[in-house]
Amino acid sequence: MKNMKRSCGIWEVFSFLLLLASWPRRLSALSVTVTDTECVYDFVQFDGDIVSGNFVVVDHDIFWGSDHPGLDLTISSPAGNTVHSIHGSSGEKFEFKALKAGMYKFCFHNPKSIPETVSFYIHVGHIPNEHDLAKDEHLNPVNVKIAELREALESVTAEQKYLKARELRHRRTNESTRRRIIGYTITEYIVLAAASFLQVLFIRRLFSKTVAYNRI
Repeated sequence: MKNMKRSCGIWEVFSFLLLLASWPRRLSALSVTVTDTECVYDFVQFDGDIVSGNFVVVDHDIFWGSDHPGLDLTISSPAGNTVHSIHGSSGEKFEFKALKAGMYKFCFHNPKSIPETVSFYIHVGHIPNEHDLAKDEHLNPVNVKIAELREALESVTAEQKYLKARELRHRRTNESTRRRIIGYTITEYIVLAAASFLQVLFIRRLFSKTVAYNRI
């Protein structure tokens, strides 16, 4: 009997994990190069789904300073209404409730019109309700728990991707800063060497004129 109970328990855990793995997931991770305006589309299947994500500028052709305006992100509903917007940022998280199912548009705008590479992550979360669950009263709580656990795991995944993208941005910024410092240092040495050489030539020419004048 103990072996049978243990086998049943293992089978229940296996079935739970199988259901968790096979549950439909909606997520997207991509890289977008934004020169002026670039848009990405994602379909939300159910009313009331939670759409979350993040973006980080991981590579850029110019050195970002305090006066850089950052990128703008505008999210539009299938009807064309703005449901969420972010202005002047180099990286941020977002989350909103999709009141209507359909195709949502995520548009980046770059005021500087200089290519910026953006790491972009979208996740459409769905918690089943009484309308899309089976009628079996024992199945409803299981499906809800599976969906909640799946969303918790996706939240951890999204946070990891966000932190990884920010770490990549910081590393590339440090490398870019290091290259610029080396370039400025080399340029400074070249300018100093050229100035010293010109000073030597000027002094030698001055002495030559003085010697020639004394001979006369």
